[in-house]
Amino acid sequence: MSVKQILRAFEESISQSIRLLPEGTDRYQVFTPFHFEDGDHFVIVLKKLSRQRWILTDEGHTYMHLGYDMKLADLATGNRNKIIEGTLERYGISEQEGQLITVIDSHLHAGNYFYNFIQCLVHISDISYLSREYVVSTFKDDFKDFIAAAIPQDRYEFDYRNLEHDSDGKYVVDCRVNGMSRPINIYAIRNDDRCRDATIGILQFEKWAIPFQALGIFEDQERISRRVLARFTDVCHRQFSSIKRNENRIKDYLQEQIG
Repeated sequence: MSVKQILRAFEESISQSIRLLPEGTDRYQVFTPFHFEDGDHFVIVLKKLSRQRWILTDEGHTYMHLGYDMKLADLATGNRNKIIEGTLERYGISEQEGQLITVIDSHLHAGNYFYNFIQCLVHISDISYLSREYVVSTFKDDFKDFIAAAIPQDRYEFDYRNLEHDSDGKYVVDCRVNGMSRPINIYAIRNDDRCRDATIGILQFEKWAIPFQALGIFEDQERISRRVLARFTDVCHRQFSSIKRNENRIKDYLQEQIG
């Protein structure tokens, strides 16, 4: 299987603009029209394994690029990990120590291997721009992981509702930190709707005359509209603009409160 046969298959399956740049013996940089959101192109390398076998690999660049915006450890847990594993399985791509790899064992199917590899990189690179449902779940996972690491297990309860006043669960608190005279109701907020719900929930707890403190933790406070945020700020005792930018501050605050 020659590199010319592989290139022809790549061009037929994707685009005539595919180019191979030699980088030593039986090693080629593959240039494609595909790139990350910031404009950086995907890194794809074609390497020869044997007379009839070649591999495509990103040499770890895809995960490294995602690491610019998030912790690589976050890719190994929660919803992000499920999405990545599902994507690898769907397109038949393997992962070896952070490198994404597919083996080409026939020039007749090289175009299909290349197409699947490109699709896999596209889907994984979009991990920061997931669908609304996945983003909600991912933020909630990040929030829960953070709380679990910051507070002893016997001091918090996720998805808390006051059974005496709220048997239907209309005013659920994302996390209740207990063991103090004024427990902390923590609201995980990622959009205007959740911010409005949290505002209403805080006002309802005040109406019930239940001692508590309200803490808001945003995915990104800058996404919340001014009017919605202003109303929330009026009733919330403490808030942080994001987990990512305030990990130490939030942790210190919580540990100070629980003593």
